[in-house]
Amino acid sequence: MKTKPRFVVPITLARIIVSLTGGVSGLIAADKPDSAKIERLTGLKGAFNEQENVFKVSAPRADVKVAVDEWAMPSFMGLTSWAAFMPGKTAEAMVMGDLVLFQDEVNPVMSVALDAGLEVTALHNHFFFDEPKVYFMHIGGEGSVQQLATGVRAALDKVKEIRAANPQPAKSFGGLIPSDNSITAKPLEDVFGVKGQSNHGMFKAVFGRQGKMECGCDVGKEMGVNTWAAFAGTDDNALVDGDFVVHEDELQSVLKSLRKARINIVAIHHHMVGESPRMIFLHYWGRGPARELANAVRTALKATKTTIGKAQP
Repeated sequence: MKTKPRFVVPITLARIIVSLTGGVSGLIAADKPDSAKIERLTGLKGAFNEQENVFKVSAPRADVKVAVDEWAMPSFMGLTSWAAFMPGKTAEAMVMGDLVLFQDEVNPVMSVALDAGLEVTALHNHFFFDEPKVYFMHIGGEGSVQQLATGVRAALDKVKEIRAANPQPAKSFGGLIPSDNSITAKPLEDVFGVKGQSNHGMFKAVFGRQGKMECGCDVGKEMGVNTWAAFAGTDDNALVDGDFVVHEDELQSVLKSLRKARINIVAIHHHMVGESPRMIFLHYWGRGPARELANAVRTALKATKTTIGKAQP
């Protein structure tokens, strides 16, 4: 019995289809990054590494003078934002990068990056005794060159917008924090559905998670595998700071939730090595009415598999 011949789309034609459709997920990725398109969309010049099949664009930070250990640091010594593109596995391209940011740029830029479909994977410092303080935000993602490069451009444009409005980085989020603490615990306990800790007008709620270390030891809440939220100030003019512990697949949802509520992210990193499942920790700082802040934290908690109590009306 004869089988009917199958029509096979030539691989070059398949790649043309992917290019025309913006890199449809699941189709064959491009042979190499579209360097001209990346330069046009990001507004940056780049260089192609043929051996690794990577096209990398960079933007030195020379708009603000930075001193580290009382030494004027040139951008060559580690003050350069960059984004590197290569063919993806399930989409046209993937990107990884590192953005050099000042404190008042971090959260606006993070929101722009997340809205553009990029992932934010780390936020930390590289130096001690830097003036002004410099932070590094790592980004990643897989999708079309159009989407990824446009996202990188939007993040860098946000930096320019902030510095055009205020050439020197801000030294605070703004607004006075009350010196006397008088947080009422009961409304916050009702939001979280748990009994918290009170101390001299401050309040703290803690939510544990479970993990296993490489040695086989089970670790939980008291060993530091926990999310917590601490409140100070007054019920109407409060601050909240704390730490989220999230699994890798929960991180982006929690970041988006907190940023939607205008909670500032101040660090994203790990606390352990060799743990299972892998845990990421993010630290945050927010200002506003205490109950609103508590609701924002609870909403973000619901984006994880953390066990939380039932909220009370």
